[in-house]
Amino acid sequence: MTEQKLLILFGSQTGTAQDTAERIGREAKRRHFQCRVEALDSYEVANLINELLVVFVCATTGQGDPPDNMKMFWRFLFRKNLPPSSLCQLDYAVLGLGDSSYPKFNFVAKKLHKRVLQLGGNPLLPVALGDDQHDLGPDAVVDPWLQALWDKILALYPLPPGLEIISPDVRLPPKYTLHYLAEDSPHPDGGLLQPTAPRTVPSELHPFPARMVSNQRVTAESHFQDVRLIEFDVVASGITFNAGDVVMIQPQNCPEDVQQFCQLLHLDPDRRFVLKPTEPGTSLPALLPQPCTIRYLVTHYLDISCVPRRSFFELLSYFSTNELEREKLQEFSSAQGQEELYSYCNRPRRTTLEALWDFPHTTCAIPPDYLLDLIPRIRPRAFSIASSMLAHPDRIQILMAVVQYKTRLSKPRRGLCSTWLASLNPEQGDVRVPLWVKKGGMKFPADPDTPVIMIGPGTGVAPFRAAIQERVAQGRRGNCLFFGCRQKSKDFYCQAEWEELVTKGFLTLFTAFSRDQEEKVYVQHRIRENRRLVWELLSSGSAHVYLAG
Repeated sequence: MTEQKLLILFGSQTGTAQDTAERIGREAKRRHFQCRVEALDSYEVANLINELLVVFVCATTGQGDPPDNMKMFWRFLFRKNLPPSSLCQLDYAVLGLGDSSYPKFNFVAKKLHKRVLQLGGNPLLPVALGDDQHDLGPDAVVDPWLQALWDKILALYPLPPGLEIISPDVRLPPKYTLHYLAEDSPHPDGGLLQPTAPRTVPSELHPFPARMVSNQRVTAESHFQDVRLIEFDVVASGITFNAGDVVMIQPQNCPEDVQQFCQLLHLDPDRRFVLKPTEPGTSLPALLPQPCTIRYLVTHYLDISCVPRRSFFELLSYFSTNELEREKLQEFSSAQGQEELYSYCNRPRRTTLEALWDFPHTTCAIPPDYLLDLIPRIRPRAFSIASSMLAHPDRIQILMAVVQYKTRLSKPRRGLCSTWLASLNPEQGDVRVPLWVKKGGMKFPADPDTPVIMIGPGTGVAPFRAAIQERVAQGRRGNCLFFGCRQKSKDFYCQAEWEELVTKGFLTLFTAFSRDQEEKVYVQHRIRENRRLVWELLSSGSAHVYLAG
């Protein structure tokens, strides 16, 4: 008896849509569907005309934009020359994940649903609009919608006689099995970040190991916030960029956390293994070398510092040998327990590693095979590039605030990427950081006579430093910058650079130091004070206005 096929395609920016897609995949397996879960851009889109049953799960980013891993699919789907009956054999459903505080709420899901309908698809249900703003998060919409979806799918594609839905009490097999290698098996040279071949432009799958040149604190030692100006050498990388572009950096976990994780789970960090997919056709994780050490897996791949999701607690509950822990884990993974889970995890920003500490009996029983199902991979972080290639050839600079804040937990919360980057000291040897460049959302005017008004408080000034350097190198003068920070003596980034450009006539600079006087002064006050100049630039100069926070 051949299993009914179901394809689940996702477009995800932060991992929530992928997590939801994988949840639907698990539910499909319980209903005996042969199921594939793939990112939209990993899927060969021309094959869509042969599919019979597809569930799309997609997030909306920025101002109604599709996530990065569905941009190619998006362009293909909206081609004018696709026949209106292309997808007439397709039964489909679209689940959107968005945030109703944005004007283009779930724009991508709504537009996708409409477009597949135009191309002849048969919608199983109206589009689902998950909302981050809801008290229970997107699950408030997702849970009942999925229930209705399975009712609909099983009515159209009933289970073969004699087959029952696999009970939620039964643990599904892992996506991969982990095969340890004998201690004395030969070590191939691999596993470390290899410089990419010059022919490939660096990308997420082939990052460039850039040498860190300098890591300089640009706030006063007495200032509460540590902000760094960091420079990377990208010579011979093939990387090019313009002002407004973004550098993506792949961070790693700190050695103390890696050691703690291995101790908690009784893992030997130096053991080597290879991964084997449980089901044929499942591809191996692209960024993991084979063979690999446990230390490499935990350092570079498993996001043990992220706030765990509901699916983490659901899978964890299957390993629990302790009744009290299992009951709590099941509560956290139930629809009714979402408010309590939010208070336990999201509000205090508790990490995956800290959650594992709280369930010690369960944690030491986690089979290593399930590590990649349980913990998502570390996502790259985006930084506005703060320099121009015209001013600094073969270099990329970023202006980065080190993220640290308090919640009700005793230990301060720390940003994974900024804490890691801040800890690196290029004066103590060769420091390499995996990175690649992405087009940014800001485009500066091509016409040299168009003036530019830039409003960049704090580290928001980063892309404007790149733009000003680029424009000055091209001899353009109409640069107007409104910069704001707390105190002139403590966090006035790049002060000497701005003042030199003012002296040379390349820059008009307005500053707002909010704490340097009794009443607080912000950039909006300076804009109001200089409204005549701003209006003149806008009305007669057709100035472009840019704002970054």
